[in-house]
Amino acid sequence: MPIKKSAKKALRQTEKRTKVNKDRKSNIKDLEKKLVKEISAKNKKEAAQALSNFSQALDKAVKNHVLLKNTASRQKSRFQKAINKIS
Repeated sequence: MPIKKSAKKALRQTEKRTKVNKDRKSNIKDLEKKLVKEISAKNKKEAAQALSNFSQALDKAVKNHVLLKNTASRQKSRFQKAINKIS
């Protein structure tokens, strides 16, 4: 346990940030599951809407340094390719 006042505050901040980041990642995983479900059901219109929501969440996570930029870009690209394959 921290002893100094500044160390206690840093611990509180870290715990709060960890919770927020965890929530953001959890939200992204939920959106990803919805997107995969729509792609596997071959619903192109719904999949495109799900990709839009997923991309927004990824962009916010990148902006807040929860995910790396290339990771988000790679995921968006792969899902876009999968949607384009749906006929």
